Amino acid sequence: MEVNGYRIEPGADLTNANLRSANLTSADLCAACLYEANLNSADLTDADLPGAKLSGAILFEAYLTDAELTDANLSRAVLQGANLTNAVMPDGSIHD
Repeated sequence: MEVNGYRIEPGADLTNANLRSANLTSADLCAACLYEANLNSADLTDADLPGAKLSGAILFEAYLTDAELTDANLSRAVLQGANLTNAVMPDGSIHD
């Protein structure tokens, strides 16, 4: 799948990608590098992000409902206003 000129696939290098408001519903981004990516208001509902590197990513008001984030690196990620309902967090817990 291609979104905003970026190839969306497992292991993709999306460092600094501008995916603001992108529809990434059910996207498979397992182990993808999303360092410093702009995912502001992106729809990541039901996305697969296990092992994704989201350090410094902007996820402000992003939709992460039912997303799989097991072992994802969320250090320095901006998550204010993000919808994490039923998301599986990096530690394996399910967010309420």
